[in-house]
Amino acid sequence: MQHKCRVTVIDKKLYPQLQEQYCADPNSGACPCYNVGDEYIFERYADADDFWHMGINTLKKTAGDPSSTAGSAKLPHCSEAWDAISRYIYAALEGGSIMRSWMREENTMIACCSDGTRPVIFKIERLDYIAVYIDGVNCEKCRAAVKDALMQLDGVTDVCFTDKGFTEVFVSKAVHNDYLIKSIETAGDYKVTRID
Repeated sequence: MQHKCRVTVIDKKLYPQLQEQYCADPNSGACPCYNVGDEYIFERYADADDFWHMGINTLKKTAGDPSSTAGSAKLPHCSEAWDAISRYIYAALEGGSIMRSWMREENTMIACCSDGTRPVIFKIERLDYIAVYIDGVNCEKCRAAVKDALMQLDGVTDVCFTDKGFTEVFVSKAVHNDYLIKSIETAGDYKVTRID
């Protein structure tokens, strides 16, 4: 099984009275690096290793200007935020429990950056998937047939076809490889060549 980590900005706070009292610029305002709703996907499989690049190019969705949003192609994550969330991202990418017994689900954590006058609040989630290499999936009709077959399996939550030579089968629990193979190969003229 492989793992990704989705990080979503769920809130931003601003404490102007603290900025006025303590900051060099008393009108600093809210954090300029993040927007509520920003979504990031960290990967660590095949050629991807987003963690070691401080999240450069992990930004997948933003309501702001992508060129000035943290995690874009040119801008790493803010050091204050990175200090607070990087350990949870690493645990997720390694398939570990992000926060057992504190959160309702051990694969999720709510954390915030350490800026006391304008903190950003993040939701960090481990996404579990199986990388399946399939020969014969050459068109949209093939993808639909394979996805429909896989979505019938208990525990499969989504199927994404990549341009990297493998299909991501997202799961909420362990799914035996034999079930994946049978499901795919009976959906059409497809052959599973490898499962990671």
